[in-house]
Amino acid sequence: MDLKLIKNLLDMISESDLNEVAIEEGNLKIKVKKQSEAAAPREQVYYAQAPAPQAAPTAPASAPAAQPAAEKPADNPSSNTEEIKSPIVGTFYAAANPESPDFVKIGDTIKKGDVLCIVEAMKIMNEIESEVSGKVVKILVSNAQPVEFDQPLFLIEPI
Repeated sequence: MDLKLIKNLLDMISESDLNEVAIEEGNLKIKVKKQSEAAAPREQVYYAQAPAPQAAPTAPASAPAAQPAAEKPADNPSSNTEEIKSPIVGTFYAAANPESPDFVKIGDTIKKGDVLCIVEAMKIMNEIESEVSGKVVKILVSNAQPVEFDQPLFLIEPI
């Protein structure tokens, strides 16, 4: 993949009146869509606070420790699921804008090529399409959450 070519393409689109460009060359497919400021998701700012110092535990050593919520048994989707992963680093958006409904919800039946979400990277909104037809079993990330390259976003049960 020629990153200079992609950067030049992005620069040309940002400076032009074009709203969308799709290029296919062999196995490489690039789709770039410019989104207007009105339709772009609102920027959200999160502040992290350092945890307060805690006093030494007063419970006896034999008392069972509370389990964190993350260790609760999750809904066990069948082992026959496909992961849809993020192709880029960016911010996950479940809908096109804050006023729009989510692209998909748990239990929805989808077709190959349906838009599942948007991952925004460097002010470019990248639609993530389903690679399989099936039923959405689980959504693994929250709206406006940062995602990494190859991070699982959805579990799909093929039909």
